[in-house]
Amino acid sequence: MSESSFIKRVNNFRIRYLSRHHFLCILSAFVGLAAGLAAVIIKNMVHYIHVTLQNGFQGDHTRYLIFVLPVIGIALTVIFIKYINKRPVSHGIPGVLFAISKNNGIIRTHNLFSSVITSALTVGFGGSVGLEGPTVATGGAVGSYIGRVMKLNYKEVTLLISCASAGALSAIFKAPIAGIVFALEVIMLDLTMWAVIPLLIASATAALTSYLFLGQNVLYQFTLTEEFDMGQIHWYLLLGVVVGLISVYFTKSYIRITEIFEKFESPWKRILVAGGLLGVMILIFPPLYGEGYEVVNQELHGEFYHLFENSFFEGWHQSFALLVVYMLLVIGLKVVATTLTFSAGGIGGIFAPTLFMGANSGLLFGLVLNQLGVDVSVSTMALVGMAGMIAGVVHAPLTAIFLIAEITGGYELFLPLMLASTISYGTTRYFVKNSVYTVQLAKRGELMTHHKDRNILLMMKISDLIETNFITVRSDQTLRDLVQVITNSSRNIYPVVDEQNYLKGIVKLDDIRHIMFNQEMYDITKISDLMITPEWTIETTDQMEEVARQFSESGRYNIPVLQNGKYLGFVSRARVFSSYREMLKHFSDD
Repeated sequence: MSESSFIKRVNNFRIRYLSRHHFLCILSAFVGLAAGLAAVIIKNMVHYIHVTLQNGFQGDHTRYLIFVLPVIGIALTVIFIKYINKRPVSHGIPGVLFAISKNNGIIRTHNLFSSVITSALTVGFGGSVGLEGPTVATGGAVGSYIGRVMKLNYKEVTLLISCASAGALSAIFKAPIAGIVFALEVIMLDLTMWAVIPLLIASATAALTSYLFLGQNVLYQFTLTEEFDMGQIHWYLLLGVVVGLISVYFTKSYIRITEIFEKFESPWKRILVAGGLLGVMILIFPPLYGEGYEVVNQELHGEFYHLFENSFFEGWHQSFALLVVYMLLVIGLKVVATTLTFSAGGIGGIFAPTLFMGANSGLLFGLVLNQLGVDVSVSTMALVGMAGMIAGVVHAPLTAIFLIAEITGGYELFLPLMLASTISYGTTRYFVKNSVYTVQLAKRGELMTHHKDRNILLMMKISDLIETNFITVRSDQTLRDLVQVITNSSRNIYPVVDEQNYLKGIVKLDDIRHIMFNQEMYDITKISDLMITPEWTIETTDQMEEVARQFSESGRYNIPVLQNGKYLGFVSRARVFSSYREMLKHFSDD
């Protein structure tokens, strides 16, 4: 049976026996299963590569191998992308957000496997990134593919992509509630029962798939041994401020380093420079190697001695001052190592580095308080620090709260998790308006939000609205020529252009009505004497939100559209709002 025949039978069955929403619920289960399998495959591939490398390289020289292994992994990743995949592979969540906001929910089919392979190579060889973003990208590609094959509309495709994203996070962290919250908070899906039921199904299915193949062990082992003391709440509030400021440092450093290496045109030069720097950093600070989950698990038990293993600073933990300096260096350099991994060409996610920095920041904060005579649980501080960093870096406080509570079983700490996450998020937002996921999209005006009106405008394209049935004239022509044009036109505006089609001005019918029947003026009046310079113009690169603002402020019914100064046509107020109404029906159709 051919694929098209199978799809037809499925659609015929759906039309006869199922509502569209019931059909989406069934599809969401398949999407959740696919996202769960993607998480299982990625984690097993990374584990296999890591174990193979460990077994293959043993002895005193192993310390120095971590200098070159991440570079090898990134080089293999670049080779796969450039010569095998032959298409760029996005960094997970930003790619999903772009597909939803500007590409009608279309994620290229190669993302079904390319993110799996490239992230496994990057992280398996020790790249200082995580696996969450590529898993979300793979799951999103599954949702997008199923939506296209089943001929679903934009809203339904978006829902399946969100289900896949929720399922991916649910599977990799075994945190189904956090997966749902992530889809609502980060993927920007509307909170409606129409959306929540498929999300529940996808997230639960993905988590069950992960449990089936990977067992019931949670990612982070944490047992709460001390009851939370309300008398210490102010320290958690202060921790929220601290990790909020570290989140600002994370975001600004990530953006700045990325901008520096974007200027490198050669991928091999990026591998050599960024990869070389990454290798040196990992050689000096071994905790920066890989995802860092083992490090975080130790810190959730209040231990920090492992940070010094196989490093050049093994004796530093005996001095508290040197311990603080070393941990500050590890915290500060983790984001540098992560960004260098990306800049060199590696593929991965930022959840793991963010959690690593949060755990170290919380642990250090607790150690300092204990040194000052304040009795607090350093393990709890590390846990809450993780939530605060996720809230600040990802701009997702609800995801942070439920993620940390689920993956550690620390539900008794909901209050400090809520407070620290909220404070961290507020602190970060004061300095940085967008997360590392959305900063580039926001800069280009392509970021979706929970503001439905803005999202609809974002989905509209100027190129689809340009009207070209305006007859152009030249400035050196006469009124007689213009009258002749008017007799053959149904418009009341006439753009004046030069030989290269640059817009010089416009002539409005209302402005010449008093002389257009005076034949004595026909040959002595030039169009240059009648035209006016348009006060408002639209560039093809403008976003529709800007176009709507111009119509609102100018009161105009038609505004000329230019491309680098050259005339293309006009956009009319009527057509913009007619298109808006059609898009609103499309966007809101259940």
